[in-house]
Amino acid sequence: MKPQFNKETFIVWRFNFVVVLICLIVIALMIRLMELAVFKKNFLQTESNARVLRVVTQPAFRGMIVDRVGYPLAISASVYSVWVNPQEFSNKDPNLLRFSKLLIVSKENLLRIIMRAKTKQREFVYIKRDLSPELAKKIKLLKISGVYLEAGSKRFYPEGEVASHVIGFTNIDDQGQEGLELQYNQWLAGKPGKKIVIKDRLGRVIDDVKTLQANQPGHDLSLSIDHRVQYLAYRELLSGVEENKAASGSVVVLDIKTGEILAMVNLPSYNPNNRMQYASPNIFRNRAVTDVFEPGSTIKSFSIASGLDSKQYTANTVINTSPGWLMVGHHLVRDEHNKGPLTLTQILQYSSNVGNTKMLLSLPPDELWSLLHRVGFGEITGIGFPGERAGELAHHTDVFELATLGFGYGLSVTALQLAAAYSVFADHGIKLPLSLIHLDSLPKGERVLDQSVADQMLKLLESVVSEKGGTGRPAQIPGYRVAGKTGTSWMVGKNGYEKHHYVSSFVGIAPISQPRFVVAVVIHDPQGKNYLGGYVSGPIFKKIMEGLLHQYNVPPDQSV
Repeated sequence: MKPQFNKETFIVWRFNFVVVLICLIVIALMIRLMELAVFKKNFLQTESNARVLRVVTQPAFRGMIVDRVGYPLAISASVYSVWVNPQEFSNKDPNLLRFSKLLIVSKENLLRIIMRAKTKQREFVYIKRDLSPELAKKIKLLKISGVYLEAGSKRFYPEGEVASHVIGFTNIDDQGQEGLELQYNQWLAGKPGKKIVIKDRLGRVIDDVKTLQANQPGHDLSLSIDHRVQYLAYRELLSGVEENKAASGSVVVLDIKTGEILAMVNLPSYNPNNRMQYASPNIFRNRAVTDVFEPGSTIKSFSIASGLDSKQYTANTVINTSPGWLMVGHHLVRDEHNKGPLTLTQILQYSSNVGNTKMLLSLPPDELWSLLHRVGFGEITGIGFPGERAGELAHHTDVFELATLGFGYGLSVTALQLAAAYSVFADHGIKLPLSLIHLDSLPKGERVLDQSVADQMLKLLESVVSEKGGTGRPAQIPGYRVAGKTGTSWMVGKNGYEKHHYVSSFVGIAPISQPRFVVAVVIHDPQGKNYLGGYVSGPIFKKIMEGLLHQYNVPPDQSV
């Protein structure tokens, strides 16, 4: 007998089954919910944050470098870098050609860079950096998938090649590489900030979540340089180097009263805003502090000063230079012309090697070396410039070596050292520390030469410029009394002194009644019609000093 099917029982059973099934599903969902909300909360939160939260860097602007009156010499401007995530990028985008034209990169090269990175499973590749905000905005409007922009800053140098050797430059990551940008990198750089943001799947920032570290802009740096004087010195040096067909040149301008460097220029120079055009890194060095040379007759001033300081000689002491030459040991010291009996003033005025040697060899051997050391030769100046050289000042025991030291051979100096040494004469025997940083107060100096000797030397050096026959007459400035000394020395090559290759220099002080400035001009390897320091460097000095005195409204000397 077949069992009877009970429809009502089946309906009840089916209803109960569905209820139980729903209850089980609800219980399972509650258990899963509890597992996710309680037991796996930290894991899921971490995974979620990893997909939407990002720590981004907030760049800090590098501090400005300004001259003594606040004129900008190095500033930072906002720029952007464009990068691509190759995994999100599509080479079928209709705006790809427009994108390549904006970047001035061929479409083929652009795709080659991106596809190579995609093959290596990379998610980041720089396409181009240092884009202007205007260009970055145009790229953003293209809305190309996988293309992103990154904010940053780039260094700009308003004075270009005029101040490049002093200021230096930064690299693509805004870190100092040369000059004061390198020396004061930590002071200028500042500290970038960090913050947490929420980004969507396309990498766009939706919201700022939290600042982890506020960015700290770099400090500004105020230099002793006067941009007007810097330009003046550069312009006249450029004209002088071209006129004399010289290989290179340097000029240093000092404020006697403070020890501040008002200008420091070199040629050949470079434009720090466009460095890629220069093949040799040697062009980046600041020759005024890194290149040493034998100073020649500019050292005779210190030889004469050592004679005056010994009290054995006066400005009017007569020394017989006949017959125009002198044997020292087995070597010959000679003058260009036989001048016969000369006073100490005339020995300096005519730059007599014989007279200078006779006087020097009558003094204790250490007399000259001691003075040269006290005024700063043989040691760095302390301005803190990267790569500055101390030169060389050796103790000489051989009489001929001592004689040659007296007229500027057997030692090596920089243009900055030469200017600093002459500032001792200008400041009545006081040696001030030099500075490339603008000073708020006057520094304390050190007496290294008797005041009466320093004052006598100013008069003697004035005769070099003012008197007939003086080697420095081309440096005369109408209305002002000028003191100075010329120097002409052979250049040193691989095989010793090079014939017909000279270093021509002039160091001068003005105005004599109230000394204010020292200007040193050093020209390497002039190949024009002149090579003597008075005719090569003297006229350059004259133009720079004349402009300098007018710019600073220095009144003419009362008696000229």
